[in-house]
Amino acid sequence: MPLEKLKSREVDQLFEAILTLRTVEECYRFFDDLCTVNEIYSLAQRLEVARMLRKGCTYSQIEMETGASTATISRVKRCLNYGNDGYELVLSRLEEAKEAKGRSSSGKALPASSHDEGGA
Repeated sequence: MPLEKLKSREVDQLFEAILTLRTVEECYRFFDDLCTVNEIYSLAQRLEVARMLRKGCTYSQIEMETGASTATISRVKRCLNYGNDGYELVLSRLEEAKEAKGRSSSGKALPASSHDEGGA
């Protein structure tokens, strides 16, 4: 969906509200109030489908592991290939966070982040 069609004051407010959440527990509390259980599961399922597609899993593997329909898998794949790179952005950041957490819990010093270069 072109982003222009999505933009509105209400959607901006929703996204700003999400950005105020600080922990997974806060996310659970907010999304439980905001969405139905099925809506939350659908969002989580799409993210997992995107992760698995990015990893090179087949439709049948994804169907079996997630229960997602081929229509859902196709839609997510279309977004990965032709969308706004939102899945890529989030999945890359999740991987980076997981790697950083693994490095910090192993007691190794963390290398300087490329995001930190250039001052501030």
